[in-house]
Amino acid sequence: MEDITVSELREKLQRGEDFVFIDVREEWEYEEDNLGAKNIPLGQLPHDLEELEEFKEKEVVVQCRSGARSGNAKKFLETRGFNKVRNLLGGIMAYREMEEEEG
Repeated sequence: MEDITVSELREKLQRGEDFVFIDVREEWEYEEDNLGAKNIPLGQLPHDLEELEEFKEKEVVVQCRSGARSGNAKKFLETRGFNKVRNLLGGIMAYREMEEEEG
């Protein structure tokens, strides 16, 4: 599935859309700043897959700091049968940058 831009994600969050939102950064990174996603660090993802099974047919948005780890998470989830996975382009850095630019 096509990746998602920060502005598209913000609209989804503002509208309260129903999707699965996963932050694959480490716990300490998540604690410093997050967008309200469920925190499952990338290395933990294979171990927590069972609890995500029920969301295979749902839209899943993965994010990290810059989009690299979440890109890997997207590929991994797709190999496990998740077919509606979208990576947040630019990650939380791009999201916060957008907010700053808009003041």
